[in-house]
Formats: sequence, C-alpha cells, structure tokens
Amino acid sequence: MLFQLDDRLWFPDPTLGEPDGLLAVGGDLSVDRLVLAYSHGIFPWYDFRQFDQPLWYCPLDRFVIFPSEIHVSHSMRTLINKGHYDVTLDCSFEAVIKQCSNLRINERGAWLGPDMIAAYTELHRRRLAHSVEVWDGSRLVGGLYGVALDRAFFGESMFSLVPSASKLALIALARTLEANGGVLIDCQFETAHLKSMGGRHISYEEYMKLVRSV
Repeated sequence: MLFQLDDRLWFPDPTLGEPDGLLAVGGDLSVDRLVLAYSHGIFPWYDFRQFDQPLWYCPLDRFVIFPSEIHVSHSMRTLINKGHYDVTLDCSFEAVIKQCSNLRINERGAWLGPDMIAAYTELHRRRLAHSVEVWDGSRLVGGLYGVALDRAFFGESMFSLVPSASKLALIALARTLEANGGVLIDCQFETAHLKSMGGRHISYEEYMKLVRSV
C-alpha cells in the first residue's frame, strides 16, 4: 500500500508498505520529518527530475553492517598501514555530498538533487548528519555521509576517486562507531561492495530493536 503524506508530521506503519519498501509519497524534507523518518528506518529516495514530491522507503529486509564486523581485507590493512591517505570526520561535509551528487547527476534516476543536498546540509548544521573524508594531500579523493541518531548511523552515499577510498571511509566510520558504542550502520540496500565489507541482512523487527536501543 502506498500512502499520501500531507503537512502533518506523520508516517504510516512501515509494515503496510509495498514489497520493494516504497511506503509513502509527499510531505517535505524538513529536519523534523527526516528525524522522524530515520527513527523508524524510513528514508527519502526519488528521481528529483521525475518527481516533485519525495518518495519514502522502508524495506522490511534490512541490510546493515555491525561496526565490530567490518571486514578489513589484507590489502586494505596494507593500504591503511602505508598511511598514504588521511581520513577525517566532519571536516568537509558539503564537499562530500556535492561530490556524491556530481558523480551520479547524469545517471538515470539520480536522486541527490538540490533539495536533498540542502536538506542534509541543514541536518549537518544541526549535527545530525556527518561525513567521513579521505584525502590525498589536500585533494578530497573519497568519502561518505549519512545521518546519526543515538547509536545508529544511516548511510546515504559514498564516493571514490581513487581505488578503495570509500572502503577507507567505511572502515574509519565503523571503527569510530565501535569506539563510541555505535550499534549499526544502515546500508539501506545490499550491494556487492557493501556485502564484501561485512554487510548482512536482518529483519525489520531486529533492526528497530537496535535503532531504539540506548
């Protein structure tokens, strides 16, 4: 079932959504609505050229990485130990999100348009969205960003301009979360890349228990 949102701040029961996770259409990308959405595992994802209202998804089969289970291959350990790249946290959020957008902006179904960039930049200003940056000297070569609520991190997008830069960012994120009591990284959907880094499926029920854990 697909629900139409209005100006009220609400979301329907995620278990009533479509099989692919599509739950609702409409509403806005305000901070309050985004926080409410993520606190229930709901996120906006839509082709900004095709739709003039946000589409909201909540897959019941969740793909996550537990920080303690991040897979660091031998080649990645070697790369990390070489120390060629520097990794920072929240040093260049706007550059990261714009790079994530630019690399996909001409693809069919591109979703990271001006409204989404503005919304997540405001979340970052409120310290609710965060970025990880990978640097080769002064050049930004990789990174990721997402939303953090309590002990959960909801990953949104990542990029690499050199091999393995996004892996470095993800490993740094997982290690930072583990050191600070973080319980999960929400990957939204399975990809081969994320599966190779330790991602696995859990039920929505288990997912929500972790998201709500304190």
